Amino acid sequence: MLLYEPATKSPVMKIWVDADACPVVIKEILYRAANRTQVPLTLIANKLLRVPPSPWIRALQVPAGFDVADRRIADEAAAGDIVVTADVPLAAQVVAKGALVIDPRGELLDAGNIQERLTLRNFMDGLRGSGVDTGGPAAFSAADRQAFANRLDGLLAKRSAG
Repeated sequence: MLLYEPATKSPVMKIWVDADACPVVIKEILYRAANRTQVPLTLIANKLLRVPPSPWIRALQVPAGFDVADRRIADEAAAGDIVVTADVPLAAQVVAKGALVIDPRGELLDAGNIQERLTLRNFMDGLRGSGVDTGGPAAFSAADRQAFANRLDGLLAKRSAG
């Protein structure tokens, strides 16, 4: 079922979060943004999540299993929605549907760059599979938090202006 904005009859943007690995500080930014902009926010995870009481925020727990949360997000996300995830294969699925993706470090993944990111991810996965130590991601920083907040605010501002 689609929600519609009364004046335009266009579908309402939603924010979907791959919440199992999403940093707490990013979730807090999302809670404030959902309440401020009245954009529906849904966090999907394999574990039970506590979210603040709000008509704009909900958490869905899916059964444990490989990529169960990702499949639910891929099924639910629609064109014009925002998906928050660091999972590049999930990002590719929802970008193909016309959604925008922000990773928790504030990088925007869209039709213009998702194929490059997917190719790099698959290359690195192949290296790790052959025993090469590729290291891990850098520690999450205050600059990452700020980059995410700025990117989210920019996308939400475009929504209200458009």
